Amino acid sequence: MTAAATESPRTPARSPIDGARLTVADAGMGTSVQDLGRPGLAHLGVPTAGPADRRGFTLANRLVGNPENTPALETTLGGLAVTLSRSRYVSVTGAPAPVTVDGVPVRAPALLRLPAGARLAIGRPWAGCRTYLAVSGGLEADRVLGSASRDSLTGLGPDPVRAGTVLGVGPARPVPAVPLELAFSPVPGGGAMTARFHWGPRHDLFCAADRRRLTTTAWRVSAQCDRVGARLTGPPLAIGSVDLPSEGTVRGAIQVPPSGEPIVFLSDHPVTGGYPVIGVLTDADCDLLGQAVPGDELRLVPASSGGPRRIP
Repeated sequence: MTAAATESPRTPARSPIDGARLTVADAGMGTSVQDLGRPGLAHLGVPTAGPADRRGFTLANRLVGNPENTPALETTLGGLAVTLSRSRYVSVTGAPAPVTVDGVPVRAPALLRLPAGARLAIGRPWAGCRTYLAVSGGLEADRVLGSASRDSLTGLGPDPVRAGTVLGVGPARPVPAVPLELAFSPVPGGGAMTARFHWGPRHDLFCAADRRRLTTTAWRVSAQCDRVGARLTGPPLAIGSVDLPSEGTVRGAIQVPPSGEPIVFLSDHPVTGGYPVIGVLTDADCDLLGQAVPGDELRLVPASSGGPRRIP
């Protein structure tokens, strides 16, 4: 963690006006509070953090009438169960997963009214891995460097969400009328994904054969995959002997370490550590990779090439 991060004051959560609370009964394998993160601090070694699938996250907030940057919950591989002290509209988006209220299946979890005291539970996703729960009015959580995002790499932000965690909920907002058949986010569901990227800033350190290998290999997402990044397995690239200063970078950066197997940085990524970044995913396709699970196939395509985002 950087000195700037350790010296930054923590802004305590505001007390909800109407006393509404969200209580976590079960946090599943991994649940955290997220907003859109801490942009603009990479030069200080502070990751942006924020949701791994920004499209799914912002959609959940829009559906319940919240501004896109309102804190909500991100849960990985399901298992989250919550109750509310007051009835509110809630939205479940991102990786599609079974949702129940007091044990009764919910057919349209993208927007539902959750009664006070009722238990909403999210099961293991059918596709993808990260599901989002937004509540009308938003969650109240401590902010660090202006953000309520939990950063798994540095530890910045609110404490990890556990069973028994209680979070305040802000004043309810008017819920917009949105056709729910349009309320979906693309999540990989079998077959191979394609992700578009832009070359650079260090692609000139790689020979033409290695650049071609990057774009022709059917890479696999390895078991080393979390909010920090996803390591890809396949024929290694050769970076040779490099002597680069460590640099700040961005979500979606494709770094090549000495093993030669690329790592795609996700929300909680570090600085480069001196290893070259051969390219950077487009923002939309970084959301797609944020839903990938180990074993998924991924092809990397230069953004200028266009083409489909998924191969049947």
